[in-house]
Amino acid sequence: MSIYRNAVWFLKGMQEYTRCGYEAAAKRFNPSDLEVNLSGRSFMITGANSGIGKATAQEIAKRGGTVHMVCRNKGRADAAKDEIVENSKNQDVHVHIVDMSNMKQVWQFAQDFAQGNTLHVLINNAGCMINQRELTEDGLEKNFATNTLGTFILTTALFPLLKQATDPRVVTVSSGGMLTQKLNVDDLQFEKGAFDGTMVYAQNKRQQVIFTERWAAQHKEVHFSSMHPGWADTPAVQTSMPSFHAKMQSRLRTEAMGADTAVWLAVSAAASKLQSGLFFQDRTAVSTHLPLAASRATPQEEEKLMNVLEEFAQKFKP
Repeated sequence: MSIYRNAVWFLKGMQEYTRCGYEAAAKRFNPSDLEVNLSGRSFMITGANSGIGKATAQEIAKRGGTVHMVCRNKGRADAAKDEIVENSKNQDVHVHIVDMSNMKQVWQFAQDFAQGNTLHVLINNAGCMINQRELTEDGLEKNFATNTLGTFILTTALFPLLKQATDPRVVTVSSGGMLTQKLNVDDLQFEKGAFDGTMVYAQNKRQQVIFTERWAAQHKEVHFSSMHPGWADTPAVQTSMPSFHAKMQSRLRTEAMGADTAVWLAVSAAASKLQSGLFFQDRTAVSTHLPLAASRATPQEEEKLMNVLEEFAQKFKP
């Protein structure tokens, strides 16, 4: 079944996830959707110093939004901030140094941020694809910690703040790679069998889509969405998937193309009118499963995922 999923997914990707796929989809975009003034609205973007996160921060700053960049590396974050401020002429851009794989740090940051700040939109963009099994200082597998648990904790810790805002939204940058995976709730940290970083990443992205759907059902006051940026030429792709990058380089999207749907979901009036909890590709809600792929989890498996994440979240809460 995984061979079938991978083959169907790759063919779909060649048609839809490339630069050509974006250009074809963009013909039906409504340009006025992004003609918005975001002054007075506050946006938090994780992993905002490069790639899709930086491109997203740039577009929001250009439209007058307050931007909170959550980054791990101070030097890179400050350099990216200076560039964003210079290009957007918007001084309201702030850097916060947080390691999304350190659960206590994520909790502490969210609790501190909630004192005296407002937040309208959280964009969960930070992610990693580590190809060898590595543990964090908390003993968690690093991809799971960063992509799944860090995202889960930051978002849930910020719910009270988001619920105080007008038109609050949470946008999670997932990946179409999750279409190749069925949730494996019994081995979330890949302790069994061979370790394949690409598959681990795709599992994490499947987990993100599931908790986005669950949150949408539980928290009606907030609008949730997840999205696939397509195959974009980012530093993360270059370093974690060098052979894919080398083969596909001429067909990859720009960072701005990859960020387009995240920006649209975060700022447009059109996006907020759509059902909460959906998965998007090029400004369109798409299926979270390939045809005949047998990749759907049972409600019990999804519930188990949420319970495990909640237990971890409580364990690391300061």
